[in-house]
Amino acid sequence: MNNVMVGTRHGQVRGRLHDGAASFLGIPYAAPPFGPNRMRPPQAPEPWSGVRDALVPGPSAPQPGYGPAMAGLLTEAGPHGEDCLNLNVWTPTPQRTGEGLPVMVWIHGGAFRNGSGSLPTYDGSVLARDGVVCVTLNYRLGAEGFLLLPDGTANLGLLDQIAALEWVRDNIAAFGGDPGNVTVFGQSAGAIGITALMTMPRAAGLFRRVITQSGAGHHAHPPEIGRRITERLAELVGADGTVEGLAAVPPQDLAAANSRLAQEIARSAEPGRWGESAGGGTTVLPVFGTATLPERPVDAIAAGAGRELDLLTGVTAEEFRLFLVPLGMADRIDDGFLHGFLAALGLDPVAARAVYAGTRPEAGPADLFSAVMTDHGYRLPAIRVAEARAAHGADTWFYEFTQPSPALNGALGACHMAELGPVFGNLHDPLMDTPNDPQLSERIRGAWTSFARHGRPATPHLPTWPPYLPTRSVMTLNATAPTVHQDPARPERVLWDGLR
Repeated sequence: MNNVMVGTRHGQVRGRLHDGAASFLGIPYAAPPFGPNRMRPPQAPEPWSGVRDALVPGPSAPQPGYGPAMAGLLTEAGPHGEDCLNLNVWTPTPQRTGEGLPVMVWIHGGAFRNGSGSLPTYDGSVLARDGVVCVTLNYRLGAEGFLLLPDGTANLGLLDQIAALEWVRDNIAAFGGDPGNVTVFGQSAGAIGITALMTMPRAAGLFRRVITQSGAGHHAHPPEIGRRITERLAELVGADGTVEGLAAVPPQDLAAANSRLAQEIARSAEPGRWGESAGGGTTVLPVFGTATLPERPVDAIAAGAGRELDLLTGVTAEEFRLFLVPLGMADRIDDGFLHGFLAALGLDPVAARAVYAGTRPEAGPADLFSAVMTDHGYRLPAIRVAEARAAHGADTWFYEFTQPSPALNGALGACHMAELGPVFGNLHDPLMDTPNDPQLSERIRGAWTSFARHGRPATPHLPTWPPYLPTRSVMTLNATAPTVHQDPARPERVLWDGLR
């Protein structure tokens, strides 16, 4: 390993070159969001003199961590700290400015409560060796990043992401990247946030292409739900509900209160009080109807926002099994529960059950519930975004990841997050550490990096991949036979179309 130095606008950083890729870890893109900066928009970092070591990841944002049920399946973030607004860069061409390589900026998921850009799965070395500059970042989570505050401040976590993208615009050429060819990619909460960025005036011009994995534009709170969540969190921590009162609460106490609120919402007899949080596994979400996010993202896209951007989107085939199986939900779901759940979604319970059971003849109530949740929470929102863009002449490429995870003896199926290891080429990810075919990652990385270069997921490792519309073409990605299917799961899609 050799050390290598690069100059940024705030000072020089020292990284490490190893096996064809240089890494620069823990670079601050904004000032610590605590003290006078707490619950305020991100501020520029202080410049430094000399050379700053960028050899180890920086602190993660304060967060509650995962419960025992997810132990071993989801990796906990590293140590938390105040200087959490930092990012990591991997490049094959350090100190060679003007290379103009495509840039891929990763925004992590974690239900807006957990996660970090420095998780081992998100190591960008393999992507860098594939010929792109890879950036991963942290942003404020939970109450620190997504409350609607009494003074109207909202979406601080999204503003953090914008600040990181501004850092990329201003600095990435020094790492060999092209600031005019930036692809933002992310999964779950990260993908939801990215879809919001597509419509935010502050983010205009900071990226050219988008890859959203298992997250789209429906998941956002209107102001009334945002205020309700803020008020309830203030009650749980005994704060007076002002910005100053909330900012006086220790970060770990706010994170713990956010977890308690998630449990309250899950048990609530009035799920409508909590909007998209009910059944969604989170509390806070981006808040629209605010200065930073004027419209619900999917509605803004339907009006034409982001039509100039290239978009690749998709889902895993069995998203919800990541939650159904480890949390032991299957034993509590019977036909009566399924019937009531379908009715609550506005579906005819008998007809809906028949549609889902028709393509899953061996499935019990819990498996049918999981399939419905996969469609309702992930597949349908992505389809709606693709449809909205097509109305403005913008193509969208759609995938479905169908490779089952080997974790828990295969009980998770092709679940939420199963594609992450293959996307980054890190095959020791807890959910996908022993793929049946080592070419699985090569196929997916080839599509993602081709898209980052040209705006089309064209690669010799996959069949010709047409856009989603007009024929509703979906590329199934797996270890054996990736194939383009026309309008897969059509009966389920038509069922949901009846609610529009």
